Amino acid sequence: MQASNQPYYWNTTEHEDQNLYAAEGGQFSVQTPEIANNSSSSVSFSPNGSPVSLQDSHSFQPDPYHSPDQTYTSHVNPAADNVDDLELRLRELEAAMMGTDQDFDESFDVSSSWGGYGNENVNQDNIDEFRLMEELSSRGDLKQVLLVCAKAIAESKWETAKQLISMASPLVSVSGEPAQRLGAYMLEGLAAKIYASGSIIYKTLKCKEPTSSELLSYMLLLYEACPYFKFGYLSANGAIAEATKNEDRIHIVDFQIAQGGQWVTLIQALAARPGGPPKLRITGIDDPRNEYARGGGLNIVGRRLEMLAESCKVPFEFHGVPVSGSEIEVKHLGVRPGEALAVNCAFVLHHMPDESVDPQNHRDRLLRLIKSLSPKVVTLVEQEANVNTALFFHRFQEAFSYYSAMFESIDATLPRNHRERINIEKHCLAGEIVNIIACEGTEREERHELLGKWKTRFGMAGFSPYPLSSYVNATIKTLLENYCDRYRLQERDGALFLGWMNRDLVSSCAWK
Repeated sequence: MQASNQPYYWNTTEHEDQNLYAAEGGQFSVQTPEIANNSSSSVSFSPNGSPVSLQDSHSFQPDPYHSPDQTYTSHVNPAADNVDDLELRLRELEAAMMGTDQDFDESFDVSSSWGGYGNENVNQDNIDEFRLMEELSSRGDLKQVLLVCAKAIAESKWETAKQLISMASPLVSVSGEPAQRLGAYMLEGLAAKIYASGSIIYKTLKCKEPTSSELLSYMLLLYEACPYFKFGYLSANGAIAEATKNEDRIHIVDFQIAQGGQWVTLIQALAARPGGPPKLRITGIDDPRNEYARGGGLNIVGRRLEMLAESCKVPFEFHGVPVSGSEIEVKHLGVRPGEALAVNCAFVLHHMPDESVDPQNHRDRLLRLIKSLSPKVVTLVEQEANVNTALFFHRFQEAFSYYSAMFESIDATLPRNHRERINIEKHCLAGEIVNIIACEGTEREERHELLGKWKTRFGMAGFSPYPLSSYVNATIKTLLENYCDRYRLQERDGALFLGWMNRDLVSSCAWK
């Protein structure tokens, strides 16, 4: 598609030269490592320090937006030549995983299904589980090994679970295959669950982070290695530019400004507007805990964006609001009459506690607050995972499916011997994996929901869908040409989905 046929806001491509930022010397851009497409890009990151993170849901039920035929399966299970007794056990385990935890207890009876003794015979139960673990381990069936460990925890067999985790440890490695690397962090989550130390480990991981500059370099590497975050920012920026294309005063409220990198390409695009750029004001909200990853307060973000806007001759004003999402009120947003309001919710709403965590239900409260401001457009970018209110075993299964796809996609770009790959996964992903698996209640901050559930929330708040421009889809397809052909872009139900093979990982849509 020729540039002359595109709206002005696509004349600046996502792969141009403005990236995040040098800290000193008045220079706005910094080159990120050339991984995916030999180019640099803008970037923004999430509250937990990962490149705009990912998370959860309402009650766990079969969901038409996430049907079983869309479930990602990691390629770690060797096919069996014969359907033997072990295969029968595994099929019973898989069938059991489709119900609730109570259903699982009723349908997966060791005494009846596996030829063991009654559940009152704890020692015999343990023997059966250990024998199964030995068989699975000998076959290298890591997925099922992990599920057996998780099943023991779901049944509160704490001592058995400890021994099973010990048996599983030799199969995982932070420097191995994608499934082995993921397995190492999932075992860590299981151990934290046993010892009720999930929140401690989660916080400890954050406290033991590398220096601010090192952490930023890891996030930039992950940002470049995978298109998930570029996809989210590019689609959101396109919706905002389309909704405000005839406005001369624009106010963007970003509920997670982080490094501010999402707005680099939009400012550049507004500078290219026929007839001159509009006046742009950005209110950047971010949890104060993110100061570490950023290397300072929101004034850093403001200075960087002001420098860029000045160089592009875009009239610009920035207002930083260092508050957590649950504390946001209308007074923080600084809405002014006569401005076209756009609200950006990219990789942030899953951190808001809902009715299952807090009686105030900040997740829905925030959506109602946004609607009361009559915005021109609201963008939503979230990870496609169902881990919000799902019970432990199902949450573990979903996390394994989601992050298996994520780790395999990283492996497709970063060579196995890449010297920083372990640090990328450890500092950008491990913490949220442990949090999803090991933490409950208010201690669990990673609470992703599927798009179907977000649609319900937005509809209840009074929103209606805002159709995405066809140019957004076309531009993202061009972006994906620089990556592995196993990435999949789909448009359905008024939203865009980016996935790895047959597993959706990120969704993007807009509302009004």
